[in-house]
Amino acid sequence: MSSVNLEYVLRLESLLSRIYPREHIADLLKKILHLAEKWNYGKHRTTSWVDGTNIYLITYGDNIRHGEQPPLATLNHFANIYLREIVSDIHILPMYPYSSDDGFSVIDYRRIDEHLGGWSDIHHLSAHFNLMFDCVINHISRSSEWMKGYLHDDPYYKDYFIASNPELDYSRVVRPRASPLLTPFIKADGTELYLWTTFSEDQVDINFKNPQVLLESIDVLLQYAASGGQSIRLDAIGYIWKEVGTRCIHMPQAHNIIKVWRTILDEVIPGTRLITETNVPHHENISYFGEGDEAHMVYQFPLPPLTLHAFLRQDTTTLTQWAQSLNAEARYPDTTYFNFLASHDGIGLRPTETFLSDDERKYMAQETLRKEGRVSYKDNGDGTHSPYELNINYLSALTEPGDDVDLKARKFLAAQALLLSFIGVPAIYIHSLLGSENDLDGMHQSGINRRINRKKLELGTLEAELEKKDSLRSRVFYGLQELIKHRRAHPAFSPQAGQRVFDLGKSLFAMERYDPKSEDRITCVFNISDHSQMLKLAVEGKDLIGGEVFNGQMRLQPWQVVWIKHKLKAPERLGRLRRWRMKLFKRTKR
Repeated sequence: MSSVNLEYVLRLESLLSRIYPREHIADLLKKILHLAEKWNYGKHRTTSWVDGTNIYLITYGDNIRHGEQPPLATLNHFANIYLREIVSDIHILPMYPYSSDDGFSVIDYRRIDEHLGGWSDIHHLSAHFNLMFDCVINHISRSSEWMKGYLHDDPYYKDYFIASNPELDYSRVVRPRASPLLTPFIKADGTELYLWTTFSEDQVDINFKNPQVLLESIDVLLQYAASGGQSIRLDAIGYIWKEVGTRCIHMPQAHNIIKVWRTILDEVIPGTRLITETNVPHHENISYFGEGDEAHMVYQFPLPPLTLHAFLRQDTTTLTQWAQSLNAEARYPDTTYFNFLASHDGIGLRPTETFLSDDERKYMAQETLRKEGRVSYKDNGDGTHSPYELNINYLSALTEPGDDVDLKARKFLAAQALLLSFIGVPAIYIHSLLGSENDLDGMHQSGINRRINRKKLELGTLEAELEKKDSLRSRVFYGLQELIKHRRAHPAFSPQAGQRVFDLGKSLFAMERYDPKSEDRITCVFNISDHSQMLKLAVEGKDLIGGEVFNGQMRLQPWQVVWIKHKLKAPERLGRLRRWRMKLFKRTKR
C-alpha cells in the first residue's frame, strides 16, 4: 500500500499480541501488509450500511437447475427475472470444490466448483445483486492439498492441523455432533496420529495457533471481498481455537482473530460485512458483536425455534419475553442482527436453552418426527445425547399435513411477516421464498437428514408452478413479494429504527417499529392462533397489508397479520412541515 494508516497498524499489533507470542508479531504485520497490497485492487467498496431495503436470499448455487446450463448461470437467470424487486443480497452457500456435507467440507477455498460454473458467473450475478460468500475456515476437507501436504510432511503445511492424544480428557469440549472428536490418520511414512475433527472425519480442524494459518485465512477473506463478496459468513467460527481442558468454544483468541479480520477488511476493502454463524445459546451468540469491533451482524439463532414453538403451542409468551430483551444488544454503529427462520441447516435447539424447558424441546422434537422430519443429536460429553437440531422444512414444521393450500399459506406468511418485522436484516431461504415442503425422497435416498430441506428444483417446472395462481408456491412467493414491497417502502423497518415489543396475551404477538428521522411508526400484530382475536390499541392508522382503516380496534382472523401505519397527529404533522421548511430554506440560502 502506498501509505499505511498508523492507527490501523497499531491496532493490528495490539490484537495480534493477544493471540501469538511477541516474537511472531513483526513478521506477521509485514506479511499482512503485503497481503493488503496484493488485494488492494479490490478497494472499491464504499457502500453505506444496511437499511430497510436490504433483504438477503440464502441459496445453494445449484438449488435451481436447467439442463446442461451451469447452475450459477441458471441462478442468475432466475434472479434477474423474479428477484430484482424482492432481494438485494444473495448468499451463495459454499460454492467451492468439496468432498462431503453438501459443500461444507471444502477442498479448495479459492476455486469455484466446476459443476456450478466459474468466477465469471459470480461476476455476472454481482451486476444486479450484492453477494454474500461462505468462509468455512474452522475445518477443511481431508482431500484438500493442505491435508495431503501435512500427511506427507511438507514443511509448508507443518502444524496446519491439530494432533492430539486420544487418552486425554475431552469431556469439557462442547460438541455439535455425536461423532468422535478425534479421528485417526496415517501419514505417508506409516505413522498414525489423531487429528481434531469437530464436525466429521472428513472435516479436519485447522490449527490457528500456527500464524501461517491466520495469513492463509486473511488471504482467502481478502480474495472473497475483492471478488464481489460484500458480505462474508464465518461458518462455525466459535470453534476455531482449541485448548485441551477447556470448552474449546468462544475462546478469547477466537474473538480476537475475528477482530483482526474486521480491522483488515475495514481498512483494505471498506464496506465488507462480516457475519458470524454461532448456533449457541443467545448470550453466547451476541458476544460476537464485541464492542462494535467484531461482527457486523450475528445470526439471530433464537428466532427460528422460538417462532416455531409459538406457532405450535399457539402461545407467544416465550417469544414475547425473549423479544423484549433485544432492544440494547446491537446498538453499536454498523451492527445488527441477521434474522432468519429457515436455512440450509435444520432448526437449532441450543439457542433455546435459556428460554425453553427440556420438556418443551422434547415436544418440538416429537412434533418434528410426527411430521416426518428427523432429529439430530449432540454429544453432551457424559455419554448422553440430547436434541440439537430439528431437520424439517420450515413450512412443513409450521403447518399440518392435512391443512389446505390456503391455510398453509396463511400460517407460513404470518411467520414470514414476523421475520420481516423484527429489528435487523431479514434473510429468506430459497425454499421458504418458493413455498417448498419436506423433500422426503431426497432425505431417504441420501440418508442425510438435512436433505429434507435442500431439494434441487428444475427451472421449467418451478416457473410453471409459480404461474399457477392457486398453487402453494405461487401464494407464498407473491405473498412474500407484497410483504417485502411494504417493508422496503417504510423507514420504520430499518435496522436503525427502534423496536418495542408489547404483551397482548398469549395469542397475539405485537411490536412497534419507529424511525425518529421520518417519524414513520408501524405497529405489527400477529394472531398466532386458529381462533379470531379482538385487537384493541390506542392507535389510529391504516393496515398496510389489508388496506383497512384502524380506529382503535378490529377483529383479527386466525393467523392474520396487520402492519398498522400510524396516522400522524396534528403536532407531529406541524413538526414535520417545519423541518421541511428549514431544509428548503438552507438549500435556498446556499
